[in-house]
Amino acid sequence: MFLDADDRPWGRWEEYLNEPGYRVKRIIVHPGQRLSLQKHEQRQEHWVVVRGTGVFTRNEEEIAVSEGDTCFIDEGDVHRIENTGDGPLVFIETQMGRCVEEDIIRLEDDYGRE
Repeated sequence: MFLDADDRPWGRWEEYLNEPGYRVKRIIVHPGQRLSLQKHEQRQEHWVVVRGTGVFTRNEEEIAVSEGDTCFIDEGDVHRIENTGDGPLVFIETQMGRCVEEDIIRLEDDYGRE
């Protein structure tokens, strides 16, 4: 069972672990949707795609991803993921560092969030 969860305009996140120095979430992105273009100053992230297909953006790089692919995000990397498939895009996110929602710095957002 998850500890916390939240529905977002692009899909949903569910938190399964939140320990000092690391946090683990399942992220579900609806077809045709994408996360905000963002960065973090206090944490790194490692994503493992477990279902679906999409495009992962890290800094100037765009990478097609599908089940089994991994994405590493260092502190300060500008990043996002977009679901380009017909079904949900699901990935497991492991955060390392200071893992708080307030560390999201949005640079672009399809839903008008800051």
